[in-house]
Amino acid sequence: MNYAQILIKPLISEKATLAKEVANQVVFYIAPEANKIEVKRAVEAAFGVKVADVNIVRRRPLTRRRHGRAVGKISGYKKAYVTLVPGEKIEFFEGV
Repeated sequence: MNYAQILIKPLISEKATLAKEVANQVVFYIAPEANKIEVKRAVEAAFGVKVADVNIVRRRPLTRRRHGRAVGKISGYKKAYVTLVPGEKIEFFEGV
């Protein structure tokens, strides 16, 4: 798989922005079958930075219920917290 298939999109939220400022981490939604090694290689190839560590979090799909009956589904996802080597930086929306 190439990096465009592994890295779906960057996650921009308050928690992700705080992680970027405090811990030099960047957060991405990733493909469900991707592992830490593939994510590390994909980020290094896509952005030309060195990666120190990768942590992966998975959210399982949930069934929405109302009065005991299933009425819908909340989709699951997989995201990666990528810690960059000190001095490295990825700019997404700087100056916007």
